[in-house]
Amino acid sequence: MGKIKIVFYLILVFVIYKGYVAFKNFEIGVEDRVAEIEEKADFEKEGEVIGLMMYLGEPLELKEHLLTPSRSKCLEMKQIAEETSFAYYECARVSAVLKGNKIVSIIEELEVF
Repeated sequence: MGKIKIVFYLILVFVIYKGYVAFKNFEIGVEDRVAEIEEKADFEKEGEVIGLMMYLGEPLELKEHLLTPSRSKCLEMKQIAEETSFAYYECARVSAVLKGNKIVSIIEELEVF
């Protein structure tokens, strides 16, 4: 009788674990699918994000911008870019128009890191 209870508990724990993993994957998958649908539908929205900006020319003019997931990742990418290019780069929290997971245009720079 004791072995049957142990097997039953192990099966129960396994089922609970699989349910938890499926739930977490569903939450992550939904976020990715929403971004994919927004990108395909040409849906634009405004938001505050962290971006890596590239400036060229005299006076400096914004030429490129890249959405980054975090401040540390942005600073890391900035360092690599400065080592391989002569452009001026800065990481900033910006108010921007977003389309999918990309910055379409910068509305305003809120904070430079």
